[in-house]
Formats: sequence, C-alpha cells, structure tokens
Amino acid sequence: MKIKSLQAELSLIIGMAAAVFCAGFCDFTREYEGITDTVFRLHIPANSDSPEDQALKLMVRDAVLAEASDIFENCSSASEAAAAAEKDLDRIRSIAEQTLRANGCSDEVRCEVTKMHFGDRVYDSLTMPAGDYSALRITIGSGNGQNWWCVMFPPLCIPAVTNIDEALNDCGGVFTEEEINILSDPENYRCRFYILDLLQRLEEYLSGTKWTRYVVFNK
Repeated sequence: MKIKSLQAELSLIIGMAAAVFCAGFCDFTREYEGITDTVFRLHIPANSDSPEDQALKLMVRDAVLAEASDIFENCSSASEAAAAAEKDLDRIRSIAEQTLRANGCSDEVRCEVTKMHFGDRVYDSLTMPAGDYSALRITIGSGNGQNWWCVMFPPLCIPAVTNIDEALNDCGGVFTEEEINILSDPENYRCRFYILDLLQRLEEYLSGTKWTRYVVFNK
C-alpha cells in the first residue's frame, strides 16, 4: 500500500511539473511567434566570397539603407513593411544596380519579398532566434557568397542606427518586454529554443511538408 501511495504521489508531482512546464513553454512559444511575425528582415547574398564581391555587397547594403527611411516611412508593422518593399522592388533593384555599375560591376540583381528560414544569428547586442521570417532579399549575381542580414522593421539595421540597444528600446511598443528579453539574453531560453525546433521539425515531418531551408551566414 505504501508503495502504491508513493507511486501515486510521484505521478501527481510529475504531472504537476509537466503542467507547469507546458504552461510556461506555451507562453514562450507565443512570445517567439510574436518575434517572427513582428520582424521584417533584409538579406543580401553576395555574388561570391571574393573580397571584391563582399565589398560590393556592403556598398549595396549602404545604398539601400540610405533610402530605407523613405521607403518604410509610414510602416507600423512587419506586414506593412513587406508591402512597402514589394511596391518599391523596382526602385530597390535600381538602387542596387546603380551602386554596382558605379563601381564597375555588371552583375545582375534580383529583388524579392519572400518568406525564408534564418538560423539564429547574433547582430551586435541583438540575437534573432531561428525561424521563418518575411524578408527583402537582394541577390547579387549568383548569390553564392556570404550574405549580410539585418532587421529592417523595426529599424534596427547598422549602419542605419548607431546603437542597437537604444534602437530596440525606442521601437515604441513593437516588442513586448518578454520579447525584448528573448532578443537581448537568448542564453536563458536556449533549451526552449531547442525543444521548439524539434517540435517544428516533427510537425513538418508529420504533415509531409518539405520546407526549403536557407543557411544564413554573417561573418
């Protein structure tokens, strides 16, 4: 009888612990999805890894970011930023092409607004968790070189901003306090990120969905 009683108590404790974990994990999942749904990113793959092509990539970045405040002036959400970028794709492509031509490069430029997978990446003091994000992708030439990325909405791109922490705090309520904690101190959430990734992979496997994964580098 004592053994059965101990087993029952142990089962109850395990059940309560699991319930507490699941409740906390569900809250974390909502915050995580809040980040991926709130952010609009910029992704610029270079033609190759040659020093010349990598330098051209950064020149294109600077030229596009110089016009970003005008393109995204009235945007108050990631979806509005994506729509604004979609509307101005020809202008963005022209900016990139003119920058390349001015520097003696004849590479083709392809611009698109797309949904793509990013790995978790550190950007100054900001860490963006892995996930599927809306992004403006500007592909230079073959696009086989290392890429550059940043967050266009809310406006957190360096060199467009000088201080990520200040810019993050000036986002005017775009992120919740918990989302800012995740972005600023991801190590505290590493285990939950790992579990969430496993669950997403399992969901894709069970649904038979095969996603194209883009490996994103930033060196």
